[in-house]
Amino acid sequence: MTTVDTRAVHAGRDDLAALGVHAPPIDLSTTNPLPSVTDGGDAYEALATGGTLPTGGSAVYQRLWNPTVARFETALAELEGTTDAVAFASGMAALTAALLAATRDGHRHIVAVRPLYGGTDHVLATGLLGTTVTWARPAEIRAAVRPDTALVVAETPANPTLDLVDIAALADAAGDVPLLVDNTVATPVLQQPARHGAALVLHSATKSIGGHGDVLAGAVACDAEWASRLRQVRALTGAILHPLGAYLLHRGLQTLPVRVRAQQAGAEKLAAWLADHPAVAQVHHPSRHDPAGLVGRQMSGTGSLLAIEVRGGAPAAATVAGACRLITHAVSLGGVDTLIQHPASLTHRPVEGDAKPAGGLLRISVGLEDPEDLRADLAQALARVV
Repeated sequence: MTTVDTRAVHAGRDDLAALGVHAPPIDLSTTNPLPSVTDGGDAYEALATGGTLPTGGSAVYQRLWNPTVARFETALAELEGTTDAVAFASGMAALTAALLAATRDGHRHIVAVRPLYGGTDHVLATGLLGTTVTWARPAEIRAAVRPDTALVVAETPANPTLDLVDIAALADAAGDVPLLVDNTVATPVLQQPARHGAALVLHSATKSIGGHGDVLAGAVACDAEWASRLRQVRALTGAILHPLGAYLLHRGLQTLPVRVRAQQAGAEKLAAWLADHPAVAQVHHPSRHDPAGLVGRQMSGTGSLLAIEVRGGAPAAATVAGACRLITHAVSLGGVDTLIQHPASLTHRPVEGDAKPAGGLLRISVGLEDPEDLRADLAQALARVV
């Protein structure tokens, strides 16, 4: 299997025929029988220290390991082109585990490229996890790296302005320091950061991977060594994804390529129309701005997330968001229905000073509705501020 479409349908399902089932089973067990005290103790030790389920051994306890979660992890790793993936109860739980896993050897300095998702920006800016941060532009990464730098963090396309970052160039500038790339917006359908040098690929799986707004989850795709470190953090902090969530995400992967491409087509149409609207000062979308030529080289498409800057600033943006009728005024992205939100007031509210998104900026996550219906809704909303 060579295409992402085929892998998305079949990944993580190799053993189903041998089990005599067609749909992956959901194992909800919170505890598991132990074959003996010795075997149980050995399995507990292996799982609590970041290992995988021993052959023939007990899973012991759901906080340590779960087969339904493991199936989703196998599937996501295959799509991202990594050997492993580790799933968490939320995207922020996944980020927290990555930071803890990276900094546990005493190196606590992070170099980060803005813009980032507001939650990521906030946890780095506050130093809540004992880290310090240097904010740097991509061209400044090499100079920003220090002997105690544990991780370089970036997001591309970046939330909410859809800035694109050259991952290979960033990895080269980071040198021996591992690079974490948030791939939530692009998804593995459009971009596989590990193929360009990222050590850790972060997902808020709540978004496009789940795709239906009904499961909260996070994941990190990586190699076996990083996966072991992440699993240990997950086991000790209790951040494992619930099995039902893992089942929904695994199912979501089957339609991910179809959804992403259809939503992307709608976003491109809306971006082109919005660029000529008198109430819109600027449209942010990779189809409109790709100075380094990364679409087609690093990304295979432009994605379904866009942002607009409304003339009249924050008051006008608030009017537009509140006036939408078909489009839902809500946070999140990547779902089947279109959402609009004001990042400066919501997802990026904690972001400091000049790094905060413009007051007139609205983020639009394009769903699967007919683009003409979405255009009509935006037209009547924008008409209120012209």
